[in-house]
Amino acid sequence: MAGKKSNKFQRLIVPGLIFQSIFIAGGYGTGRELAEFFFPYGSLGGLIAMCTVTLLSLSIVCAATFEFARVFKLYDYRSFFKKLIGPFWVLFEIAYLVVLLLVLAVCIAAAGSNLKGVFHVSRWIGVILLSAGVIFLILKGTEMLKNVMSFWSYVLYAVYILFMVLVFVHFGGAISEQLTVIKEIKPGWLVGGASYAFYNLACVVFFLFVAKDFESRGEALASGLIAGVIGIVPGIMLFLTMMIQYPAVVTAELPVNLVFDKLNAVANTRWLQVIFQIVLFGTFIETASGFIKAATDRLEGQFCTEANPRKWVRPVAVIIAVLLGIIVAQFGLIPLIAKGYGTMCWVFLIVYIVPLLTLGIYKIVKQGKTAA
Repeated sequence: MAGKKSNKFQRLIVPGLIFQSIFIAGGYGTGRELAEFFFPYGSLGGLIAMCTVTLLSLSIVCAATFEFARVFKLYDYRSFFKKLIGPFWVLFEIAYLVVLLLVLAVCIAAAGSNLKGVFHVSRWIGVILLSAGVIFLILKGTEMLKNVMSFWSYVLYAVYILFMVLVFVHFGGAISEQLTVIKEIKPGWLVGGASYAFYNLACVVFFLFVAKDFESRGEALASGLIAGVIGIVPGIMLFLTMMIQYPAVVTAELPVNLVFDKLNAVANTRWLQVIFQIVLFGTFIETASGFIKAATDRLEGQFCTEANPRKWVRPVAVIIAVLLGIIVAQFGLIPLIAKGYGTMCWVFLIVYIVPLLTLGIYKIVKQGKTAA
């Protein structure tokens, strides 16, 4: 009986932990994404957007995606979109290849900038370490990646909670003032919260293998709803801490470092900053690995067979993807997030989210009636 409960707990929670692991580096790891998509609408406006439209969008789409994958037994993004939008599935693949390069470039640029800013080493040290970590994880396979992502999510939550507590202890008054006295809400927060969710939701179809474990519709839907919460809560924590340096965080390349600068001025938290950056660096590796893993699975599914496994496909694909990411990263972190993410969010709305919540739900209902 205890084993059954444990297994059900894993089915409900582990997908959310994996989602958060892939989501974080492209979603809020450095704080740059939060500065781009939420702070333009004021501190209170941005918080409202995160806690309403972003949270609901993430949870609803995760739930619908998991259930669609479960019902039709679709465990890779190619078969998923062939079933969802037929011959137009290639539109998602094109969009995915673009966002793959964008996310890789953001992870690489952020990894280099973070290590340089905190440890005063060359950016290329961060690039090399991240590349090595990504190659290692992907070559180790799905099970290793799944276990690392789940474990690292617990570590990240612990560090984020400690960070937020220390910031609240020393600057709780400043955060309270932003939310209860200044109460800045600017028009457009609804669009900001939605667009942030749209581009981040692309990563959900990169770990559809979790749908193999769901035993019922209730489990798939519940796991999806929980995944949205697990994914965004650390972002909300970070957003609250960033308020102590608002509006300076809006233009900073690495806003989280500004928060630590202010915290270090009143408390000896250099040790926490080092731990935070190590954990954050790990999430860059996880996010990059998650995106590339989907591409290698796609290539192996098409070109590898039992008779001809072509074991060179995965390592070659990983190395090429990392090299392309390094090239794109030279454009810089702020332009990549502002222009790249800002454009791709609407592409994924058209090719993924709208079809899923209309045609996808119709097909799920129709399949249920047929089965009955």
